Amino acid sequence: MSLAAKLEPLDSDTLVVDAILERARMAQRRFEHGADQSRYDKAALAAGWAIMEPARNAELAAMAVETTGLGNVRDKITKNHRKTLGLLRDIRCSVTCGVIREDPAKGITEIARAVGVVGAVVPSTNPVATPANNVINALKCGNAIILSPSPKGAAVCERLLGYIYAEFDKLDGCIAEVGRDLVQMLPAPVSKAKVQRLMETVDVVVVTGSQDNVRRAYSSGTPAIGVGAGNVTTIIDETADLGAAARRIAASKTFDNATSCSSENAIVVVDAVREAFLRELEAAGGRLLDGANAERLKAALFQGGKLNRHMIARDIDQVIALSGVKVENAAMAKFLLIEGSGIGADFPESGEKLCVVATVYSARDFDEAEKVATDIMAHLGAGHSVGIHTSLDERAVRLGLEMPTCRVIVNQAHCFATGGSFDNGMPFSLSMGCGSWGGNSIDDNFNHKHLLNITKIVRPIEPNEPTLEDIFSGYWREAGK
Repeated sequence: MSLAAKLEPLDSDTLVVDAILERARMAQRRFEHGADQSRYDKAALAAGWAIMEPARNAELAAMAVETTGLGNVRDKITKNHRKTLGLLRDIRCSVTCGVIREDPAKGITEIARAVGVVGAVVPSTNPVATPANNVINALKCGNAIILSPSPKGAAVCERLLGYIYAEFDKLDGCIAEVGRDLVQMLPAPVSKAKVQRLMETVDVVVVTGSQDNVRRAYSSGTPAIGVGAGNVTTIIDETADLGAAARRIAASKTFDNATSCSSENAIVVVDAVREAFLRELEAAGGRLLDGANAERLKAALFQGGKLNRHMIARDIDQVIALSGVKVENAAMAKFLLIEGSGIGADFPESGEKLCVVATVYSARDFDEAEKVATDIMAHLGAGHSVGIHTSLDERAVRLGLEMPTCRVIVNQAHCFATGGSFDNGMPFSLSMGCGSWGGNSIDDNFNHKHLLNITKIVRPIEPNEPTLEDIFSGYWREAGK
């Protein structure tokens, strides 16, 4: 770098972010200094109650829909409540401060340490639940956090932070004193320059949403936790409980108008049960459009190679009106179905739709159903998740062994199950890592353990050095020396 470049004054966006970061670093040091588990737990609970208090939850949900135009208020209230409650359950007994593990046999003591300042880029689809999740996870581990909301989500994010500060003010000591600097957000207007500076200067970046932001995070030079694109396919085999499967898909596909990356985008049905299953989908509120109507819907949904933003996460009546399709018994319709005519870039219906529309594919048998689901995932959504409705658990295991996926969701409503549910064992989260298949650094649901450093105290123990015979005897017997 030239001397002139070094002396070039910093722009205003950079100065704004640097000032926020400096306050966050000072607050985090005070928060961590002399801390015990109780301090971290109280801060996390304060942030949790800030969103879960019923009146505030309802206000935040309504404001989120009003300002972003995405989803619906009823389901956002449910999402804010269940995701936060589940997260608080998950972390309730986790030790994240001080000594967390002793291994006398190996002479190792493990100590939990904060990573420092977390930068979290959050999407407009979940402008309350996702930042709340990020804040709680960060505080549980002794970190400060700076949120980067989407432009449409900035106002409701600021309102959420105001409620978090109000809860902090109820607490004595350190949390009340540093709380406003411990949890911050980039001020509006949010710009790419501010987000980029945040990514480059915090201690770890967590990115949910735009794959462009994920790629920028990974190239920022800062340790990054990014999550992959969703494009969920679910398989219906000949052994499935067809009525239960249809009801689960309907509940998942319509929840919050399909803002979730875990909502079913494609349904692959084996031929033996296709007609019966389509009848069950219709009873559950699905409407399979005929050729002309399906083409009309696709033309309205995909414009210029991109999703029509006016149809993303909209109510079903708006989708019908905007696309001009004719729907039988429209008053009872909950979501629309179109036949899949192919997979790949030339067939946009095979990609993620983020609206109350799903694509139906047919398969001769389970083998072909797996191939169709794999091809869809290869096009978009590799690593994220696949669903299966079946009575044969070995088929779920087979998908896990053979498909490029980090999650196989069995006999469940996909969008509820993938990010953690009270009736499965996944961590509650709104950010799903997709492993190497999705170009991500994690294959788990993002959770508080990703925001810890672990220091190891290593002591000498009795030597444990094997002989060559110990290691190679079996190999030598088979292959020789």
